[in-house]
Amino acid sequence: MDWLNYHHLYYFWAVARNGTIAEACKELGLQQPTISAQLRQLERSLGEKLFERKGRGLALTDAGRVAFEYADEIFTVGREFMNVIKQQPTGRPLRLQVGLSDAVPKLVACQILKPVLESENEDGVHLIVREGKTAALVESLSTHRVDVVIADEPAPPGTLVKAYSHRLGESGVGFFASGPLARKLVKDFPNSLNHAPAILPAPETALRRALDRWFAEQNLEPRVIAECDDNALVKTLARDGAGVVAAPTVVASEVTRTFRLRPVGEAEGCVERFYAISVERRIKHPGVLEITSQARTGFG
Repeated sequence: MDWLNYHHLYYFWAVARNGTIAEACKELGLQQPTISAQLRQLERSLGEKLFERKGRGLALTDAGRVAFEYADEIFTVGREFMNVIKQQPTGRPLRLQVGLSDAVPKLVACQILKPVLESENEDGVHLIVREGKTAALVESLSTHRVDVVIADEPAPPGTLVKAYSHRLGESGVGFFASGPLARKLVKDFPNSLNHAPAILPAPETALRRALDRWFAEQNLEPRVIAECDDNALVKTLARDGAGVVAAPTVVASEVTRTFRLRPVGEAEGCVERFYAISVERRIKHPGVLEITSQARTGFG
């Protein structure tokens, strides 16, 4: 088994935080050759370069960014451990690392995460949000880079992580467009969507699959002019009059206010569901409990 030299890691952490070896020396009260030698030993043991020169300072490499993330967690938890042993208040906010699937609309994500930021935990909450694809985020649960994944579908089948999908709730799906287009489409809805310009979510998303089924059931063929991963971009294009878009009705008021869109109609029978995915069958993390309990109330 390879053992990590935590002294070397600590010096690396200091240099990464300060940006230069000289500044780290001031903080640690050590000479520059000492720290430089420790960094070289750490890089040799890891088999990776952690820094690269950038002007007069140092920049983290890809491996360095990963190392810094883990070092920051290790030494932050270490300080908390010492405070707990000494029976002193940690003075540290509750740390909650959330993996947010890029398929979840940002307005919905804000609604789900808002209760955590308003938590009555006496030390407050330090919320860290990492966005990405659902499958990759679920894999991150095993390395504790995230505590929970918020997604629009359960944990993907075939994942190597034993994960549990806790349903938060569901929402109807509505169509929205800018003023002139909305006035045109609201007449004879949903037939008006046939051949209408549409900006839709990416094909691999749960919402897109639900919409495609609904379109087929209604014998509708919108003219797809764009497919986007970014929900905010979808609505911004719609605001500029490019086409009609779909969004969860649970955030309809925010969609109309934030993006100045008007409702066209609701896709009756079409729903979008949201899940909290964790490695716990019974959730224990206070922040995740806050998310699940409040979201279930909010979605109804």
